[in-house]
Amino acid sequence: MTTVSIQTMHQQQLVDITAKIQEAVTASGCRAGVCHVSIAHTTAGLTINENADPDVTHDLLLSLDAMVHDLPSFRHGEGNSTAHVKSSLVGASVAVPVHDGHLVLGTWQAIYFCEFDGPRQRHAWVSCVKEA
Repeated sequence: MTTVSIQTMHQQQLVDITAKIQEAVTASGCRAGVCHVSIAHTTAGLTINENADPDVTHDLLLSLDAMVHDLPSFRHGEGNSTAHVKSSLVGASVAVPVHDGHLVLGTWQAIYFCEFDGPRQRHAWVSCVKEA
């Protein structure tokens, strides 16, 4: 297992971590199998989505903001309940096939770290399960 560091710069941000994940896959020596990426953060997430048009990440964050509102009845004392809800909606892991040592993603796909309570120093864990 490899740890990948991610520094976020904004309160909410989607960071393309595909290259970092590919580096971890290459270093693992995995030629074929499945790459698992996970985080242990409750105010962040992981997703796979389009990497060609930066407006897509903007629209994703905008849509999450439209769905999840800060409510006066939230009880969590840190004041970041919306970040926790967004984290649960997006999820904390992704799995990507590996073939010939490379992540198998669509032409326009990237792996994104989703920051909902930044800026912060974050980490993702990468492990590859090799085919027998």
